[in-house]
Amino acid sequence: MEASVPGVDIARYPLDAPGSERWQAAVRAARVELAADGCCVLRGFIRPDELATLRGEGVELAPHAYYTVQQVNAYNIPLDTELPPDHPGRIVLRRGNAFVARDLIPRQALIQRLYTDARFQRFVADCFGLSELHEYTDPLAGLCLNVVAPGMSHPWHFDTNEFTVSMLTQEPECGGVFEYCPNIRSRTAENLGDVHAVLTGHGDHLIRRLELRPGDLQLFQGRFSLHRVAPVGGTVQRHSAIFAYSDIRGVIGSAERSRQLFGRVLPDHLAAGGVRGDRLLD
Repeated sequence: MEASVPGVDIARYPLDAPGSERWQAAVRAARVELAADGCCVLRGFIRPDELATLRGEGVELAPHAYYTVQQVNAYNIPLDTELPPDHPGRIVLRRGNAFVARDLIPRQALIQRLYTDARFQRFVADCFGLSELHEYTDPLAGLCLNVVAPGMSHPWHFDTNEFTVSMLTQEPECGGVFEYCPNIRSRTAENLGDVHAVLTGHGDHLIRRLELRPGDLQLFQGRFSLHRVAPVGGTVQRHSAIFAYSDIRGVIGSAERSRQLFGRVLPDHLAAGGVRGDRLLD
């Protein structure tokens, strides 16, 4: 573990002083926001002098993303899954964003060092009110770079993991706004009517929109909140690092999800069959 927390502005976010009063104050503020709507943004989490490195590493990694345009649904389950005629899972969406898998991100990259830093993990766990937090066992999805090119979007979806941690590393010239529907479903209820309304353009009252800047850390409960990145405009790609953690050990995405996102499936995915903490659709 490094003496300093990789890239973090410890003057604002004292990750170097676990359990201190300043640490607790930052945690309390995050919990208030998460309790309000399942989302919290820690502005300027990365030091200004590290933003160029953050962006540069993302630009270098982006060409290694799995670029493809696919027809998907909000649950990232096969389109031929047998569902009732009015089920929102039958609504086909166009997914044009791309992912750089964890095994392609160098160990020395800032986002890789931050993802594995024990103090960062402890801070994130405290913000979510978790006694412990674990990295994904999934060798591809644990940490990835999400790339959205101009004209593309990351359509409406739910996350596999309950607790999503992400950071914008490069903002586009225009568009690419993060949109979400706070707690539109729960661990025990899919609330299909509201999901259907959003997907068909009749649920704008359920949608919140969030402007993010490079270096902002976003804590998000994406397992229960439908969300998307709106279409990107201009000529600059939108890049964001996704740090995948879970409150249970051994989380591995399904083979179908891995094939969609990374264009490949490893033996781990086939052996595990997808480890989950609930019985919701993916």
